[in-house]
Amino acid sequence: MPTMIWGTLQTEAYAAVILGQVVDFLGIPKDVTAGVAKRMQRQEVLYDGEHHYDVVLGEQALYTNIGGPEVMRQQIERLVRELGLSSLTLGILPSAARVDLFPVHGFNIYGAGERAHVELVSSSVDITEQGELDLYSKAFAALSSAASYGNAAKELLKKAHAFWTDTPSQE
Repeated sequence: MPTMIWGTLQTEAYAAVILGQVVDFLGIPKDVTAGVAKRMQRQEVLYDGEHHYDVVLGEQALYTNIGGPEVMRQQIERLVRELGLSSLTLGILPSAARVDLFPVHGFNIYGAGERAHVELVSSSVDITEQGELDLYSKAFAALSSAASYGNAAKELLKKAHAFWTDTPSQE
């Protein structure tokens, strides 16, 4: 499972740190501000009433320090707020949950399963071959069946928020 929050659920501050890291790591032209603005614009799909997203987020992503305690608290507060969206089913995969699947990379499945997208360190891959798509759907089913939803997910988020509240900034 990835150790960061899915882009469509990121706060501006969290997205700025992530995109800044990408720019620095890859050595590409710096336009983090424009990238963050575009990411925030794309998030409007959560509120348009036309889309639904099923997301499984590994609990570790709630503890991976992206930008420090304040950024993490704000990010987790956003996730708690979004739990109630009718367009979103958010599951948190507890760190100690038994998962009947070996650890896999993060991925997105789009549409009615006609494309899976995987981001790698140096590139990304779009998968459209049906046999491979079936494997991604099977992997998602395994991960989502081990995830916590609703109040159980909210409790995991509250626990992570308390952790970041008790963690001093190291600035």
